[in-house]
Amino acid sequence: MAQTITRPSRSREPVTGTALSSRKKRSFLADLYSTAVGKKYAMAISGIALMGFVFFHMLGNLKMYLGAAEINSYAEFLKKLLYPLAPKGAVLWIFRGGLLAMLVLHLHAAWSLTVMNRQARPVKYQSPRDYEVANFASRTMRYSGMIVASFLTWHLLDLTFGVVNTVGAEGTFVRAEVYENIVRSLSRWPVAAFYILANLLLGIHLRHGAWSIFQSLGWNNPRFNAWRWTFATAFAAIVVVGNVSFPIAVLLGIVKV
Repeated sequence: MAQTITRPSRSREPVTGTALSSRKKRSFLADLYSTAVGKKYAMAISGIALMGFVFFHMLGNLKMYLGAAEINSYAEFLKKLLYPLAPKGAVLWIFRGGLLAMLVLHLHAAWSLTVMNRQARPVKYQSPRDYEVANFASRTMRYSGMIVASFLTWHLLDLTFGVVNTVGAEGTFVRAEVYENIVRSLSRWPVAAFYILANLLLGIHLRHGAWSIFQSLGWNNPRFNAWRWTFATAFAAIVVVGNVSFPIAVLLGIVKV
């Protein structure tokens, strides 16, 4: 007697409505950011925004050498951007919010890439020679980044909110008196030393980051490597020299109240 052979059905179970709705809700940008390539793009774009801020922030602070009136009026100008079309200080806070978002995105992308790399290679490199292809900057990016983030927190508490500006110093914090606040802050040796150290680490971070941006965006043709390296080195050097000059000038009495 012939037996009827029942073949397993190849038809798949219908996809649940929950799975379909979750797929539909996920946007293209969210899908892209979930990949290593997307995270590298996010790091590059947020890095460009942060580099622009660091450069123009340093450039504006150079007005300190022109005297109190110049840098105080510059700070007032920033508060009046698009005023009276927008309330006084509103545009400046929008910029600050955008920069904070770029910083959070930059840090999250860096952390996510680190996690993905560890998951891809759960076993650590066994030989110290494996590190020869990476330079000091690339190996210490996460550490220099954490110190720079700590410096940024101190910087905001020091010169934006004034919480720590008068600790161990004479005088009171008045937000409009930018020149006086800078001099009072950087007159303290520990603070000045921290500013110098943080900016040196920022330079290392910027140099490697400016170089890596082109690679993350796919612009890493060997023909352009020479000018890429020149740009990264020059950009980092300009920012570091400018920023480090401020505490040195205050300590030497070149800039004083």
